[in-house]
Amino acid sequence: MPVFHTMACNETPTDMLVGLNSSDQFADSTFTTLPIPLRLLLALIMLFMIAIGFLGNAIVCLIVYQKPAMRSAINLLLATLAFSDIMLSLFCMPFTAVTVITVNWNFGAHFCRISAMLYWFFVLEGVSILLIISVDRFLIIVQRQDKLNPHRAKVMIAISWAFSFCISFPSVVGWTFVEVPSRAPQCVLGYTEFPADRAYVVMLIVAVFFIPFSVMLYSYLCILNTVRRNTVRIHNHAESVCLNQVSKLGLTGSQKPHQMNVDMSFKTRAFTTILILFVGFSFCWLPHTIFSLMSVFNRQFYYSPSFYVTSTCMLWLSYLKSVFNPIIYCWRIKKFREACLEFMPKTFKIFPKVPGRTKRRIRPSTIYVCSEHQSAV
Repeated sequence: MPVFHTMACNETPTDMLVGLNSSDQFADSTFTTLPIPLRLLLALIMLFMIAIGFLGNAIVCLIVYQKPAMRSAINLLLATLAFSDIMLSLFCMPFTAVTVITVNWNFGAHFCRISAMLYWFFVLEGVSILLIISVDRFLIIVQRQDKLNPHRAKVMIAISWAFSFCISFPSVVGWTFVEVPSRAPQCVLGYTEFPADRAYVVMLIVAVFFIPFSVMLYSYLCILNTVRRNTVRIHNHAESVCLNQVSKLGLTGSQKPHQMNVDMSFKTRAFTTILILFVGFSFCWLPHTIFSLMSVFNRQFYYSPSFYVTSTCMLWLSYLKSVFNPIIYCWRIKKFREACLEFMPKTFKIFPKVPGRTKRRIRPSTIYVCSEHQSAV
């Protein structure tokens, strides 16, 4: 199984391969750390990320829990994604922030294994939920099949938790060689030459990034093509209606028929929100994926003096996704934004609440369909 570890600054590659901790035998391996002011700044930013990630995602979970009207399939998935980000913010990021400052792991070897398992566990769960959401949007928009209901969403959520646990569990039961980190601010995938270890690392990376990225990319390309095609059909039909009005009424040049304004924003806004989440996932995890593969397969990269600095930056970028999601929710989803204002204390409410327009509930798949006899839904 893979090597979730980092070598001590005084440990040689030979000792690492045979699983020995010889911190009192060798003292010739060094690594470069960040300057103290930069470490403090990075730790403060991480603490701010923890606060935003916890509070923002907690509001999402609270909204879905307290409001029965918000417990649709997609909102249950978004709440689960928020919960996995909360767990990542609470059980992984604080220890990384402390280690960034001290450059030493002060939480014991056993918790090192646990932290490695929790990190990949919560990351896998978040990626699985994004994958489920993407497939659901593909079925609704491209296949015109609205199959995901709250009950099925709960079943898929349970399966995703079980799958994530099975993939990430080996590091905590001793199936992997996990060591107190000193070449990185937390336990990371380290260099190994054992084929079984490398095979597991490849399986883990494929499950975390490559399969979800490929499926989501294909789904979104198909969705974009479908939305573009339907948009063209709607506008072409609107123009043909205007031309028919001209020919039937015999309007002069100074008289113009009523222009039909077709607003497509409400048709694509929900999909655009999920697409932005996908872009954020790709931006935060593509560098970390490349970093993890190079750590396992490239001995020169793993033992380079700059590995600590590189691992710190890559881990910080991967944690950024847990902060990215609630910001997108507040920016893109009006109901979540209004619910956030309801949870805010009254003393912080500056502007009075303006009643919004009530819209009729329709099937999600119908808003992306346009027949020859309708100009807008």
